[in-house]
Amino acid sequence: MSALTVDPAPGQGQEWDDLVRIWEETDAPEGCKVEIIEGIVTVSPPPSKDHNTTAELLQRKLYAVIPEDWGIYQTLGVSVPGRAGIYIPDLVVVPRAIASGPGNRVPAEEARVVVEITSRANANHDRIGKAHGYAKAGVPLFLLLDPWQSGRPTATLYGEPSGSTYRVLDSVEYGGTLKLPEPFGTDLDTGIFPAG
Repeated sequence: MSALTVDPAPGQGQEWDDLVRIWEETDAPEGCKVEIIEGIVTVSPPPSKDHNTTAELLQRKLYAVIPEDWGIYQTLGVSVPGRAGIYIPDLVVVPRAIASGPGNRVPAEEARVVVEITSRANANHDRIGKAHGYAKAGVPLFLLLDPWQSGRPTATLYGEPSGSTYRVLDSVEYGGTLKLPEPFGTDLDTGIFPAG
């Protein structure tokens, strides 16, 4: 990974720079996700086939409704320094111009929507830590696809961030239809996603 400065959260300074350097230099096995979540460098194993299939199906649906100059990315880092984080969402939609050029991450506030698909081992990172981080950064929409939610897979769309919290805009069990508001303006049939 190449070095790129990230604006630290207030009061973090050199500690943040050291954390980013550790993140950049972590040599994880291929396919693993290395993130900084609430000031801790984490390494997650490669996602399951069902997880990847869910991401691919959603990506296909989103490409049909996003503007031509936006892109959908699966391995792009999203900087959330206000929560001491660099997350790698399962999908992030940003204007292509923001995702172009040197480096390997973008400011979270540039995202139009972030999508996290929970894994059994680290679902709470997505449900709690990352949700707070995305809200604090002002990401307008956060879609949580949670096949591990209390034994019943659930899709929840969060929006209207305020502080570090979101309002639930829509939530359905897999099989239901979730409404994605403008600028997406589409209904998402969650029955297409594998449950686990």
